[in-house]
Amino acid sequence: MLVGVPKEIKVHEYRVGLTPEAVREFVAAGNHVIVETGAGAGINATDAAYEAAGAKIVPNADEVFAKAEMVVKVKEPQPSEWIKLRENQILFTYLHLAPDPEQAKGLLASGVTAVAYETVVGPDGVSLPLLAPMSEVAGRLAVEAAGSALQRHSGGRGMLLGGVPGVLPAKVLVLGGGVVGTHAARMAAGVGAEVTILDRSLPRLRQLDELFQGRAKTRFASTTAIEEEVQTADVVIGAVLVPGASAPKLVTKAMLKTMKQGAVMVDVAIDQGGCFETSHATTHAAPTYIVDGIVHYCVANMPGAVPYTSSHALNNATLPYGLALAAGGIKGIVKHPGLLSGLNIHRGQLTHPAVAESLKLELKPAVAALAA
Repeated sequence: MLVGVPKEIKVHEYRVGLTPEAVREFVAAGNHVIVETGAGAGINATDAAYEAAGAKIVPNADEVFAKAEMVVKVKEPQPSEWIKLRENQILFTYLHLAPDPEQAKGLLASGVTAVAYETVVGPDGVSLPLLAPMSEVAGRLAVEAAGSALQRHSGGRGMLLGGVPGVLPAKVLVLGGGVVGTHAARMAAGVGAEVTILDRSLPRLRQLDELFQGRAKTRFASTTAIEEEVQTADVVIGAVLVPGASAPKLVTKAMLKTMKQGAVMVDVAIDQGGCFETSHATTHAAPTYIVDGIVHYCVANMPGAVPYTSSHALNNATLPYGLALAAGGIKGIVKHPGLLSGLNIHRGQLTHPAVAESLKLELKPAVAALAA
């Protein structure tokens, strides 16, 4: 298969769909790879490095989209990219369609077959292996972002997350005990913050208790618990995920009135619409805004700030699935349970139940769509 890698064009997005190491694996498997010039600049991967791995460098994204049978990206295609996609072409990237009806409309109109990293499932039929590495990065970055936003010049309370001898540390509330929440809690506890994790799964809360051994407290995520914990928190990290669907709004605008002035809310779920009622997506160029005295950090591509780490971690996870796509093509998706779950759009039809429900659009089951 001819695989194409365009340069990412989202604001301050420096990751790349395939690293030179991944390109080498695709070429070794019998594929041809074209890479837009400069696509790897954000991770210090030169055109020469891609050529050494077996790729051909092309001068612009137009050529990548025009020639490639499969386009491999990191972030969702931007409006200028939707119109370049076509039928019988595979798009393999993060999509996060649930809160983005315009992108969904563009992809449906293109006729492309779109497989979303965030809904591909692992061999166990439950885990999300292509979302996990970026969730790990985002969870850790969330604490760094919170520490910066807590500083007075950013509008925060002027606190140090870990405090100092004689001065109490910040209270960090983590909503959700999945991959993002666990890594956020680890980072926060590691710098000495007082950490509380809320989740609705008792088995998961038991696992977290064992994992943290008292370095973080756990509490069942009832509405009352959220209201009470938000009031005393200096930092609230939203780390809730419903695969493929819009995130639930756990912190309402009314709750902001009860919070400490200068407290910080980091919404890692913003890709899926956010789990705070007052959230809206921001960029690395202007990452925060203030509502009712509460600092909001809602960058929709947080891992893009550390593209070297993020790109390599992502490629480590996506490689076997990308190779399977390149080997089997569109017809091969139905034979691969993980990729079948990842299929969001095929030839103008929406194929993922959670996405269809969130967008209030008609669902065509993936197997039926591929068989048509």
